[in-house]
Amino acid sequence: MHQELIYQIGLTLIEGIGDVNAKTLLAYCGSAQEVFRQKKGHLLKIPGIGEIHARAVINSKNVLGRAEEECRFIEKYKIEPLFFSDEKYPARLKYCSDSPVLLYYKGNANLNCEKIVGVVGTRKPSEYGRQKTMELVSELEQSGVLVVSGLAYGVDVMAHKTALNYGLQTVGVLAHGLDRIYPQLHERIAKKMVQQGGLLTDFMSGTNPDAVNFPKRNRIVAGLCDALVVVESKRTGGSLITATIANSYNKDVFAFPGRAGDVLAEGCNGLIKRNRAALIESAEDLLDAMQWLVKEKKQSAVRQIPLQINLNPDERTVVDLFANKNQLHIDELCQASQLPVSKVSAILLQLEFSNLIKSKPGKIYELL
Repeated sequence: MHQELIYQIGLTLIEGIGDVNAKTLLAYCGSAQEVFRQKKGHLLKIPGIGEIHARAVINSKNVLGRAEEECRFIEKYKIEPLFFSDEKYPARLKYCSDSPVLLYYKGNANLNCEKIVGVVGTRKPSEYGRQKTMELVSELEQSGVLVVSGLAYGVDVMAHKTALNYGLQTVGVLAHGLDRIYPQLHERIAKKMVQQGGLLTDFMSGTNPDAVNFPKRNRIVAGLCDALVVVESKRTGGSLITATIANSYNKDVFAFPGRAGDVLAEGCNGLIKRNRAALIESAEDLLDAMQWLVKEKKQSAVRQIPLQINLNPDERTVVDLFANKNQLHIDELCQASQLPVSKVSAILLQLEFSNLIKSKPGKIYELL
């Protein structure tokens, strides 16, 4: 049994800490095991960790027993734990401030693959919604995207099924532990997904699919994808929550329009009307907006970046990343520069004002 894993799981069990504070503790202490070894005085010196949090850490040694139990469950069922600092942890999620510090994964899909599309919608779609879901996913067959959704009734499970039928890998993000499947009716398709995609959750075994868990699940769907598509939705609901989170993560959000006055179209039409989602009518629209239809021209030589004397160090770092590639996605820039997405976005805006780069659809930036 991996000793550090016990402490990593234990860190997620400390009452009141949460994912944001857990990352802060890791940054200052170096590892999950070291978090448990700290004295209260040292913990109180860490920004954001006050008296209540420090006391919670000091009095949390009892959680390690439950963590050992979870380790045994992981080993028995061949589940892969993905800790925030692990290489296999989804890189896209690392740029989301409230992303899970630990994920549990069972499957064979690469969660850091080149293109990931999230597909969400109502649990009771109309014939139009079902048709659009199947058309969208089936038309993505040649694009090699990974399809992500929540394995719920309706649009979610239809997206998963269509992906399987057309040879696309698909990952279901769960609102409970991997010791069960909810809804139970989807157990059969879930087993297929493990062989052609996977199942992902930040909840331990024994966790019930309680209502409070679904918005938490939605943040993973939103953070994991490059583009989120809302197929059909009422004015309120889980799909709209996911779209709102995706917007906050600076993700590209798309929606299929519906007939005015149709209850199941109110959510999508509202997103489009408020400029929170781009209107699409087909998978081709999505692929074109994300610039996944255009093959990048290979560079015959390393580009020479002209020296700009007015660039600060962070701006120079970002500009230099275009030396080998004319166009870069914002996630690539964040990962390569090791700067937070908020800072990279600000730098890119300033560089655009300076006519050094040009923003393109799909969060793509091109050096001029």
